[in-house]
Amino acid sequence: MHYRTEIDGLRALAVLPVIAYHAGFAGFSGGFVGVDIFFVISGYLISSILLDELQNQQFSLFSFYERRIRRILPALFLVLSFTAALAWWLLLPHELAAFGRSLMAVVVFASNLLFWKESDYFATEAEYIPLLHTWSLAVEEQYYVIFPLLLAFLWKFGRKAIYLSLGLLAVIGLATAEYLWRVDAGANFYLLPSRFWELLTGALAAVYLKNHQPTTGWLTQLLSLTGVALILGSIFLLDNSLPFPSRYALLPTIGAALIILFATPNNLAGQILSLKPLVFVGLISYSAYLWHQPLLVFARMQPYLEPSLELMAAMAFSSLLLAWFSWRFVERPFRQRQRFTRKQIFIFAAVASLCFLGLGYRFAQTNSVV
Repeated sequence: MHYRTEIDGLRALAVLPVIAYHAGFAGFSGGFVGVDIFFVISGYLISSILLDELQNQQFSLFSFYERRIRRILPALFLVLSFTAALAWWLLLPHELAAFGRSLMAVVVFASNLLFWKESDYFATEAEYIPLLHTWSLAVEEQYYVIFPLLLAFLWKFGRKAIYLSLGLLAVIGLATAEYLWRVDAGANFYLLPSRFWELLTGALAAVYLKNHQPTTGWLTQLLSLTGVALILGSIFLLDNSLPFPSRYALLPTIGAALIILFATPNNLAGQILSLKPLVFVGLISYSAYLWHQPLLVFARMQPYLEPSLELMAAMAFSSLLLAWFSWRFVERPFRQRQRFTRKQIFIFAAVASLCFLGLGYRFAQTNSVV
């Protein structure tokens, strides 16, 4: 697949509202929908790569998970190291024990399950959980345990079977979300069954673009701008009083899909999203997402600092600076196969994961030790 600057611009449109929402900036009442946009982007990008590999008969689960490790773990482990050091220094014993449990859950990509049981994402207490934002990483990785195998299986039956199967699953997922928010709002927010349809929306966009070239003309212009409008409307008009995800999640999800499908360098939406500042933020968006929550949380915890708008703005800006550092010196090098072989990557992942599990277990025992 070819690189699209407008997709990085869309990433920026996802991460900046999330940071603004968590920082408590006025006007971003629906900033949490940035995660839903990320799910659609992820579903599109990874499905596009898998479809190319299946078409060229190069599909390999080892290669797939190697790419996931290179993409996800190096920056994540850097942020976890920083966060663990601050947690050990600043947190009270019971807080450190809770942090230890979350650290272990993050490493095995089960933090969404832990936070489902322990935390309400929209409660005030959530502002003091350094790793709360990792729930979305857990959802993605749980999805990617299943999806590559499903897509490889469906590939044997042709494009129509892929469309029908993924489309049906997406409808089931949305219906699950509509049911589950009435029964268990926490499970609905955190767990895969009510989220996978957003990733599948991106996957369906990838299947469509695999066989259709983006077109030009007034309809494409209209649809891509509609996508931008849906996302902006979601960010500024939705709020946490609404059940989510639910039918309201269609706004950012369909908006992101319309941009993926119809924004090109030849129309206004694509040109706006390809502006260099947005593309730059999009490039560092994963690291920015990782950094922002711990910085905001530990800033709020300082007894000698008022959690003012100025302080939160400084932390938000600092997250972008640290994100550039992570992207430049951690993310990019680890993606280069000439620098780190597959064997080295898997060894790194295993050893580092065991270290964090051990550290998390030690922290989790704090109450029983002190």
